[in-house]
Amino acid sequence: MSWDDDRNFTENPHFRGLGIEQLRWMWTTFHMGHYVPFSWMTLGLDYTIWGMNPTGYHLTNVLLHAANAVVVYYLARAILKLSSGDALQKDSAIAFAAAISALVFAAHPLRVESVAWATERRDVLSGLFFFSSALVYLKSRADDDNGRYWLSLALFACALLSKATSMSLPAVLLVLNVYPLRRVGGAAGWFSDRARRVYAELIPFALLAAATAALSIIALHPPGQLGIGAKLSVSAYSLVFYLWKTVIPTGLAPLYEMPQRVDPTNARFVISAVVIVALALVAWLMRRRWPGLAAALAVFFVVTLPMLGVVQNGPQIAADRYTYHAAPAIAILIGASFLALFGLSRMWSRIFAVGAVVLLAILTWRQTTFWRDSETLWARVLDVDPQSSIGHSAMANVRYRQNRVAEGLSHSQIAVRLAPNYSDAINGVGVGLAREGHMPEAAEEYRRALAIKPQFADAETNLGVALVQQGDIEGGIQHYRRALEIDPDNSNAHVNWGNALVRLNRFDEAIPHYRAALRIRADNAEAEHNWGVALARQQRYAEAIQHFQAALAIQPDHAEARQYLDLATRLMRQGSP
Repeated sequence: MSWDDDRNFTENPHFRGLGIEQLRWMWTTFHMGHYVPFSWMTLGLDYTIWGMNPTGYHLTNVLLHAANAVVVYYLARAILKLSSGDALQKDSAIAFAAAISALVFAAHPLRVESVAWATERRDVLSGLFFFSSALVYLKSRADDDNGRYWLSLALFACALLSKATSMSLPAVLLVLNVYPLRRVGGAAGWFSDRARRVYAELIPFALLAAATAALSIIALHPPGQLGIGAKLSVSAYSLVFYLWKTVIPTGLAPLYEMPQRVDPTNARFVISAVVIVALALVAWLMRRRWPGLAAALAVFFVVTLPMLGVVQNGPQIAADRYTYHAAPAIAILIGASFLALFGLSRMWSRIFAVGAVVLLAILTWRQTTFWRDSETLWARVLDVDPQSSIGHSAMANVRYRQNRVAEGLSHSQIAVRLAPNYSDAINGVGVGLAREGHMPEAAEEYRRALAIKPQFADAETNLGVALVQQGDIEGGIQHYRRALEIDPDNSNAHVNWGNALVRLNRFDEAIPHYRAALRIRADNAEAEHNWGVALARQQRYAEAIQHFQAALAIQPDHAEARQYLDLATRLMRQGSP
């Protein structure tokens, strides 16, 4: 998938295994702005079992999501029992409502992104620890069990080491202490001895959350943050978006692009702010009559708060995956509604429940089809938002790989028109021009991209290729060197550097670059092919044949590798230079 999976998996040799070097990297890296050592360890375990076969990684995500559904069932059951009281509802009715809650959580289309995208292992893994911590905490307070309390704290630490957005748990536990535990607020008071004991219990959780928040700010180092007005507007919009899509999950896409300019007076932002104020007012006025509604909305808000634009990370205004940890709040509220209906009519409650779950499952299955490959993913983005500059730029890269250069260049040019300072799109225009043979024009586009984004390894590599194609081999090598200074794991820079050295007949210097490229990305057919070319140029035909065969094993339609294989085989048989 051409969306972070290259940087996280196919171009990242550091996670592959659980050796000392891999573990050191996992526990010290802020790769792509995240500190998630536990998530990396599970991916390293996947690699030891599956290698680079994506099926295994997706299977692990599915199993973790299934485990989360089980935990959500027991969490819903505990909350519904506490909120309804043993005498008011039979255990079978509560079990039915809890099962509906778990199924609504698990089968909802908003979960697809977290489960289908291998990169989002951190969602499903941290979710398991997050939900388990909340469940164990509830059990510990019901039984006054300090052992379970410390277990809950340990599970929370594991959640934070899997994904930092789990930091909202202390606020969730505070809400649960208000309702359904009723240990704070209401008759219990906010400043009573009992309430102060609750606050003391939550201090260790809060300290872990605060430390993680500080670490996240260091890891993200987000450039170009929005102003306070824009942040509030984006936060209101995305919160309403998540609630709306939870109720009516249609029109979902892998990316909802942030507008080039956020205008707080825009209608969608104003309406969102009004809706949030109205919901908050309703929840407050109905907090005594419908405390479950107020608690569910409060939990949903505090869990999504770290993703609402306070610290903007990425090009999206919202993302389906950001609902993963908050989803049980609404799912349990839905379960509570079915619990009330169950008391009125078991038959109708079961009919409605089955119908709702089946409908969600159908929508979820449809949503998974958009995650089949890069083409379906970006086609879906453009279907939902034809003005997505990121979608057009990404689709251009898909078309270039398919050798549909004219279409790719068209997408890149549209992306630049939509976002004139989008360096990836400008680089894409350069790629299209280079593929059409316009090297001087392509070089200018790469320079434009680098002027906007100096730390752009791909543009440095592409500029190096353009210079080499124009005869400036040493100049090209300087840009390959710069690309690898920016990104040491750029396999293409190594391949192109090796190719430049072959042009200079410096074969022994070229081969280490091909070796390095394959260490980074074992399925790099170009590295295998060009390594074979370097060996053939030295008349080492037997060795060259092995690399041409390896290139064809990776990419059977590699025409040049097939031609060179035939030539090297013929020359070796003839014993001719």
